[in-house]
Amino acid sequence: MKNDKILIIDDDQELTLLISRFLVKNGYVVEVRNTGEDAAQHIERFQPDLLVLDLMLPGTDGLSICRTIRSDFPNPIIMLTALDDEIDEVTGLEVGADDYLRKPISPRVLLAHIRAQLRKRGSMEGASGSAALTANNGRLCIDPATREVTQNDKKLALSTAEFDLLHTLAKQAGQIITRDQLHQKIFHMEYDGVDRSIDIRISRLRKKLGDDPREPAVIKTVRGRGYLLAP
Repeated sequence: MKNDKILIIDDDQELTLLISRFLVKNGYVVEVRNTGEDAAQHIERFQPDLLVLDLMLPGTDGLSICRTIRSDFPNPIIMLTALDDEIDEVTGLEVGADDYLRKPISPRVLLAHIRAQLRKRGSMEGASGSAALTANNGRLCIDPATREVTQNDKKLALSTAEFDLLHTLAKQAGQIITRDQLHQKIFHMEYDGVDRSIDIRISRLRKKLGDDPREPAVIKTVRGRGYLLAP
């Protein structure tokens, strides 16, 4: 059984040393970078199973890195920030982060989020024997075996969270799925009535699907109830 590889990109050397030692003790292979320079090259070389990425970095910031690598990096990204600003959280999710945590954060809490993200990815990969799903009159194909999505035979670049969300909708295409149900399936927690993570990811999916947000034809909003993927 291989040990999952974690790449941490954060300029706080004391924190990254503490976290990396803790993660290594818990069975992970860890590499640390304290600058955002050449991040894409390091990710390509190390091939991490999960990326922990600081928002504020010397040189290239975390948002720019996430935006640059997201189309080629399918694994989970956990973004860290010392800023207590909802706008930064929304922006992080919009550029493709799968999770978002505020500093200061304990290694134990980060470990719990890492495990949750890897477990979620593993559960989706465990569905590799499942047949591909189609929607939108056959124009959209979601393949859980390869985790690929094609629209009109053109491959779409989706993040881990975006694929999981679309796959969840596709399994019940034509049926309304509430935000609470989506939160339970995607984040394994109840919807608190405030969290915008699902809405932000729906918005990103619509952009990638070319779905008009004013009159969506692929992912429809059922006001007051939830979302529906056109069968």
